[in-house]
Amino acid sequence: MLSPELRAQAEELVGRYPGKRSALLPLLHLVQHADGYVTPDGIAECAELLGLTKAEVAAVATFYTMYKREPLGEHLVSVCTNFSCKVRGGREVYEHLSAKLGVGHNGTTADGKFTLEHAECLGNCEGAPVVTVDYLNYEGQTPASAAELVERIAAGEVPPPTRGFPPPGVRAVQHRLAGLGAAPDEPRSELGAATRQARADDGAVPQPEAGPGAEGVTLEPTFAEGQSAEREAAKEAVRAAGKDPEEVQESAGPRAREFPTTDPDWEARRPAETAAPLRDADEPEPDEDDPAEQAPPAADADDDEEGERGA
Repeated sequence: MLSPELRAQAEELVGRYPGKRSALLPLLHLVQHADGYVTPDGIAECAELLGLTKAEVAAVATFYTMYKREPLGEHLVSVCTNFSCKVRGGREVYEHLSAKLGVGHNGTTADGKFTLEHAECLGNCEGAPVVTVDYLNYEGQTPASAAELVERIAAGEVPPPTRGFPPPGVRAVQHRLAGLGAAPDEPRSELGAATRQARADDGAVPQPEAGPGAEGVTLEPTFAEGQSAEREAAKEAVRAAGKDPEEVQESAGPRAREFPTTDPDWEARRPAETAAPLRDADEPEPDEDDPAEQAPPAADADDDEEGERGA
């Protein structure tokens, strides 16, 4: 179940979407942050918040592999065994970790430190074989380097991934995947934290050198602040012209993405209404004054019917 603080965050998530059910995926991540997996109580609470049945919520939770129905360990270790990683030794990496940790697919170690899974694809084929810890990539792994990786994590010496920040634990990452940024109790890192664009101070930072142990880069948040300043300047310009910014935004219609966007007088037209007929590259421009170049008038429907009766 969600605490009062997380319940307030859940309601804020629901309010971000024009249709409440669109918030289901972030809410399931929030449940996993709170409970460590998608619990029956969590499913019931999502259903209540979104006006869905528990069956509808459970159908989504069982469709996506990122939602777990059994308690997770402190860290989720995923090994890609799909084509690119498999031909470069991904299966051997997985089997070595499975033997070392003493668990199979979706198994959790007795001390609750790790959950191991093999993944169909981690979207990082150029870095094959890839191992992720809490969804952060460690590229170019071998059985030996992957074993060293989990040993260091177990000892509390979490190395930086190929790019990004040291994995803080899978439950903390679930808070980020819900779109809420770093959890309040998450240890902060000089490498920054990955979530949404609007929170630039939490953006993921690529490292100048790939590989575990590479030094990180300090992030200077500028993008979101600059974008907000531009919007405010645009609104001030509209006010100076004697108009209401909200009315201008509303008149721009659903095509609007930034403020102010589309001219209120703009109307969409089909391509056929604006595009000229296609011609070959060596075909001369038509002479509008030459009757031979002009298209014949369209036949009238009544004339067609009379011609058919006459025939």
